[in-house]
Amino acid sequence: MSFWNNKKILVTGGAGFLGSFLLEQLKASGVNEEDIRIPRSKDVDLRRWDNCVHVVKDIDMVIHLAARVGGIGFNRAYPATLFYDNAIMGIQMMEVARQEEVAKFVAVGTVCAYPKYTPVPFNEDELWNGYPEETNAPYGLAKKMLLVQSQAYRQQYGYNSIFLLPVNLYGPGDNFDPESSHVIPALIRKFTEAVQNKVSEVEVWGTGNASREFLYVEDAARGILLAAEKYNGPEPVNLGAGFEIKIVDLVELIAELTEFDGVIKWDATKPDGQPRRCLDVSRAEQEFGFRAKTDFRVGLEKTVEWYSKNLIK
Repeated sequence: MSFWNNKKILVTGGAGFLGSFLLEQLKASGVNEEDIRIPRSKDVDLRRWDNCVHVVKDIDMVIHLAARVGGIGFNRAYPATLFYDNAIMGIQMMEVARQEEVAKFVAVGTVCAYPKYTPVPFNEDELWNGYPEETNAPYGLAKKMLLVQSQAYRQQYGYNSIFLLPVNLYGPGDNFDPESSHVIPALIRKFTEAVQNKVSEVEVWGTGNASREFLYVEDAARGILLAAEKYNGPEPVNLGAGFEIKIVDLVELIAELTEFDGVIKWDATKPDGQPRRCLDVSRAEQEFGFRAKTDFRVGLEKTVEWYSKNLIK
């Protein structure tokens, strides 16, 4: 019998970018489609307690992906919204799940929870050794509170809640809205539009010296489901690909893949964000056998192709 047989799963954020891939993998794992509950944000506001109570009824596991997110510009413009929305949704969902005796709660956090100057590669034991990078601290700390809650609930109630820390995700179906997108979709859109419109110069934020790690969305979904099935520990677990790339190299690679051959202009008055990001991914492999599989260039090619087919007007 599969672990997933006859399980009723609630996936908050299930209609989103990561959620859509997770749903496909849940169904491939043997979960019946009618046993997967997906509250959509336009219909169900999880900031309201009564809505949380309603969606958790008769559920065996909650996978909490729902989040209000954005890139550096969005984080700078809406810090209060990002803090409140992310904190209140997660805190209420976990408390309701406990009250309703849901067997397991999978809380999905963010790499933004790490201190600004965490030694590379980021080890989970470094999580509390400093304050997050300022532009995304309200979002990162709101998500980090779910780790505190998760461990407190395990200690006081014996409640089985786990906490995962995925690095920046990318892939087909990402958010390409220039107001709220992250770095990869923002760059793909910017360079593609420049090629379309025969623009010879593209401006990019920052100096290019910061580094980032990126995890392909299908790998992230697989990692979350492996943890949901096999991990029942109190410690946070990183989900990443275990490599870093400088933003300057990322920009040049995306320019190549979108066939942009013009000038790239760096606006150093804009923030770089956290100086470096790269995760120690050994705990995920040890605890539930997760390793990323997708080559970064291949994943980027698929993302560029998806954008070209689906969003170019």
